[in-house]
Amino acid sequence: MNQPLVPLVPRPAATLILARDAGTGMEVFMIRRTQSAAFVGGAHVFPGGGVDASDASAELAAHCEGLDDAEASRVLGVERGGLAYWAAAMRECFEEAGLLLAHDANGDYADLNEAERVAVFAKWRESVRAGRATLADLCREHQLRLAAGRMAYYSHWITQPGRPRRYDTRFFVAEAPSAQTPSHDNSETVDHVWIQPAEALARHRSGEMQLVFPTIKTLESIARFDTTAALMEYARSPRKMPVMAPRTASGRDGKKLLVPGDYAYAEVGRLDPEGGGTAACEIIPGTVVQLSSRVRRITAPNPGFMTGPGTNSYLLGAGGDIAVIDPGPDIDAHIEALLAAAGTRIRWILVTHTHKDHSPAAALLKARTGATLMGMPPPPFENQDQSFHPDRVLRHGERIELAGCVLRVIHAPGHASNQLCFLLEQEKLLFTGDHVMQGSTVVINPPDGDMRVYLESLRQLQSEDIAWFAPGHGFLMDKTQEVLERLVIHRLARENKVLNALRQAGTATLDALVPVVYDDVQPRVFPVASRSLLAHLIKLKADGRVAEKQAQWSMA
Repeated sequence: MNQPLVPLVPRPAATLILARDAGTGMEVFMIRRTQSAAFVGGAHVFPGGGVDASDASAELAAHCEGLDDAEASRVLGVERGGLAYWAAAMRECFEEAGLLLAHDANGDYADLNEAERVAVFAKWRESVRAGRATLADLCREHQLRLAAGRMAYYSHWITQPGRPRRYDTRFFVAEAPSAQTPSHDNSETVDHVWIQPAEALARHRSGEMQLVFPTIKTLESIARFDTTAALMEYARSPRKMPVMAPRTASGRDGKKLLVPGDYAYAEVGRLDPEGGGTAACEIIPGTVVQLSSRVRRITAPNPGFMTGPGTNSYLLGAGGDIAVIDPGPDIDAHIEALLAAAGTRIRWILVTHTHKDHSPAAALLKARTGATLMGMPPPPFENQDQSFHPDRVLRHGERIELAGCVLRVIHAPGHASNQLCFLLEQEKLLFTGDHVMQGSTVVINPPDGDMRVYLESLRQLQSEDIAWFAPGHGFLMDKTQEVLERLVIHRLARENKVLNALRQAGTATLDALVPVVYDDVQPRVFPVASRSLLAHLIKLKADGRVAEKQAQWSMA
């Protein structure tokens, strides 16, 4: 019988990445844990381990140089006790590798290679490791100052749920002491190596070196730095520090670990909070995904450059009548998948907008089920689905009760003038259509697309209490306010690139501006990007900032 997963509270821990410059490039220090170790046995890791009570002692804090608990806690984002993580990282490094980040009276790293010190500090190392002495005892006896100020906070990892041991680990980086020789302890660690990050990753891929997921991702991150100075400069720079809490998901090739930034990360956390690996990390067309007791998703088999993994259709209802949001394109297999999941219980069909990957199946489903079509009529443009004729035209702000759900209609034009979003009030879940997409910004295609109106619509959503986005393409998205702010910032940054390009060029055509303003995308994207560029130019012209004459654009 399978035992339920135990929601273990992660133990505080600290890891220290030591770097040095060698003739062939920057190297990092790694140790190999014994195969019998209870945690990551046999793997090459950076020195580190759990934070002990002694690491938080006032006496040890008094021996730290260059950092106090208030500043350490501020950097880590904790109320108090932050300095204990620095202390734990230094203690574990000394225990496991014999390397001690401590200053002597001259303010330099202590020289532990002096002949008379080698045996003395070897005994201290064993005493600290065995718990017979503390790092504070060592510092007091030898008048050393722990070099906390030389360490920089690098990353934050939390072991995923479902593991027998879980750690809440802060990673630090520091320049390695040059006058000290590392050695593994032949107990917890059985080997050590100085190695370039790229080489460690290559040896892992070839099967020569066992690495665990956080170590792999950390090596990938620091491999971009050529020198220790560059690494330390980055580590000390102000930046947002995301919590890297991996989540286990399932795919066609088996289990996979996800980190923040992976498209499926938020959805997997919502659907599988205990970390059993039951939620999918891929969107497979035709597969029914239960998103909540009220909501299911079926994705159409129309993946592509503009549609991502395909267009999402959402089924609302928990056992009775069913409502469909965005029935999708006219593809027989998709229509049959919707009917197989909901059958003749489909009573309502809601359309976010009438682009041809979202609404053409509406008339076909209505013919099969007699459902009521709801939405806004299509604008008179070729790229709109002119077959959509709503039985009920929806208006901004109205509340609809159907299929056991309460939906509030939010008119959010910009991508399309008839773009609607539907807020499922019971779950604070917003069905966004193409107003907010995952993985890319939406194309604003004049004349129906309007950049000024789109930005206003994004800001309108910032005033709403929304916990989740259910986009027309991609997985569920959380942190909705951050998503909206990023979209606004991205559009304004692109607008500034347009202005800078015009200042440099004096006058330029649309085609000449595209490769300059969109120098961060592949040329194959230029035809689509030119439509959003035109939308930016039209907005800037309306703002009185640029002018246009005979297809030539310039600053106003």
